[in-house]
Amino acid sequence: MNQPMTLVKEDSEAETRPDNLNVGSALKELREARGLSLGEVSARIKYSAGQLAHLEAQHWDRLPEGVPLRGLVRNYARYLDADVDALLRLLDDEVGPTGPRPANVINPSQPMVSADLPVRGEPAHRTWIWLFLILVLLCVAGAYAIGRGWVPEEWLIFDWLKALRQ
Repeated sequence: MNQPMTLVKEDSEAETRPDNLNVGSALKELREARGLSLGEVSARIKYSAGQLAHLEAQHWDRLPEGVPLRGLVRNYARYLDADVDALLRLLDDEVGPTGPRPANVINPSQPMVSADLPVRGEPAHRTWIWLFLILVLLCVAGAYAIGRGWVPEEWLIFDWLKALRQ
């Protein structure tokens, strides 16, 4: 009554799948058939024994989603010399698509407009504020330099500038 499970790589590429087969149980059966503990597998593929136990128990909420989950299954299957593609298909059937999403391609003929970025530069009133602040800072620095005597007397052409020196 027990249907054969062939997820191990073979030359014939034959694959039979019983109805109750899932990723976690398949990996657990393959690991146990090789006489490996979770700790031994963990040391070889660099995933924690806890992550591997959650994968075998199919606790999807305790595992990463998407591409990281796919990488975990791929590495585990490779280490057990299992049919990686078949296990990844099983994974996709159970949790939904885990492969990388297609990248958004930007069409160079269309201008790039984003909701986060303004279409134009800064408003003109901001530019004037910065110019005013710089002018005030220069005036304060000049008055300080004159008061300290750092500016030569011949540069002070106005009487009110000479009065700042005293």
